[in-house]
Amino acid sequence: MPLGAFKSALFGVAGVSTGSAVLLETAVASGDASIEFTLPTAYKQVVFGFYNLHPETHAEDFLFGTNAVGETGFNEVITSTFFEAYHTESDSAAGMGYVGSYDLAQGVGAYGSYQMLHYSVGNDNDNSVVGELHLFNPASTTYAKNFYAKIHTGVGANPTSTYVGGIINTTAAIDEIKFLMRSGNIDEGTIKMWGIL
Repeated sequence: MPLGAFKSALFGVAGVSTGSAVLLETAVASGDASIEFTLPTAYKQVVFGFYNLHPETHAEDFLFGTNAVGETGFNEVITSTFFEAYHTESDSAAGMGYVGSYDLAQGVGAYGSYQMLHYSVGNDNDNSVVGELHLFNPASTTYAKNFYAKIHTGVGANPTSTYVGGIINTTAAIDEIKFLMRSGNIDEGTIKMWGIL
């Protein structure tokens, strides 16, 4: 669902809640190694909003992984595609393109089965992570689980947006998701989980 459509689902045309999207949980990071959510079974779509997430260590990668029901290790197999758009603060370069080293091919990537959402996130104030991750039909026991994410941060104060899409390639229901930095803690920030009927 495009961001505009998500906003419409949340607030309707006149800014009044239509009741089709429900805020399910809010997690506030404070030096946490990771943030985990138990996924609801009653929603066809679950949306995670990221608000000013800062890594404790400078230039860390922001990742997520999932568990199927009864599984551990956050290592469900993902196949994905990853691309970015950037514009340097000095106006010396700008571009957009596919970044094959950051996607996953049946769970084989730089970080095992964890999918990168954004790379090299700085811990200064103009580098925090904002954006959203959409996960579709996580409770399905028939289909693989589609997802996409749009993430923005300033990499070294250079505005950079990343776009990730793919499938969690299991027909088992997905009931857990974990967000973390490649190393070090999430120093601060907020993640909200919404359910959309």
